[in-house]
Amino acid sequence: MSLPELPRPDAIDQVRARIAAHIVETPVIDWPAADVAAATGVALDLSVKLELFQRAGSFKARGALNNILTLSADQRARGVTAVSAGNHAIATAFAARAADSHAKVVMAANASPFRIAQCRAVGADVVLADDIAAAFAEVRRIADAEGRAFIHPFRGMTTHMGPATLAREWLGQAPDLDALVVPVGGGGLICGIALAVKSLKPSCRIFGVEPTGAASMGAAFHAGRPVDTAPHATIADSLAPPPPADADNLAICQAYVDDFVTVSDADTRVAMRVMLAHLKLAVEPAPATGLAAMIGPLAARLAGRKTGLLICGANIDAAHFQALISTDE
Repeated sequence: MSLPELPRPDAIDQVRARIAAHIVETPVIDWPAADVAAATGVALDLSVKLELFQRAGSFKARGALNNILTLSADQRARGVTAVSAGNHAIATAFAARAADSHAKVVMAANASPFRIAQCRAVGADVVLADDIAAAFAEVRRIADAEGRAFIHPFRGMTTHMGPATLAREWLGQAPDLDALVVPVGGGGLICGIALAVKSLKPSCRIFGVEPTGAASMGAAFHAGRPVDTAPHATIADSLAPPPPADADNLAICQAYVDDFVTVSDADTRVAMRVMLAHLKLAVEPAPATGLAAMIGPLAARLAGRKTGLLICGANIDAAHFQALISTDE
């Protein structure tokens, strides 16, 4: 692929204006180093972006809205389709309703019942597939058979410009940011953030974090090409797209992301407990990987830097959250 140019601030602002009526500007809070040290044993000065308070419960609403609102009236009338472990499906369902369209989303049969119910609650038809690979095949069949626009969960500039608006917003709220740690699944979030940040504040470092059981993008980043990885096994199901890593997103990461690290599910559970106890936030595993990386493999590299902790979503029910934090396995 030819590497996309870094987006101009006015281009990001155009997307912000397009989706503004349907999203909220999520708050940012400071978590001072002394308080982080008391909670974790590691003194880091953190800026916490509370994107879990976004419409549809995650950052995904931004990209889904941008995709649907750039469709023609005829395309919106035919409806849209999406594939997801949950957050993108919920966001697409929400965005379709906001744009007077209709969504048919495909999810794996083992997806969270809570997330499936959330999709249906905002008007989507839900199709269940045997696994995430089968779900990707089914969504393409639906798009072809029904003429629905496929809203990709993590590929393409129209998708990336959604999280680019998040980065633009965050830098306005916390202009002293020196580094950001971003959870990585398919790569749409980190691509959008990296493209915006390296355009707006090139000195700010970008680190991707993946679960050790789903580290396709990091493996590809360090190898310089997509590589075969083992089937994903992690509690952070929203960070587990089918391997290998997407080649287009890999190219963006190689150009604009500084490094990737991994964290274990056990460390992610610890981070979830810390965030509940000290930030009063019950989050799904994906955003907890960011804190796990900050107090683990990235601690020394982030010392003395104002670092952004992105709470990217919280589409999790109480029973599942309790089950996850109640074990160390």
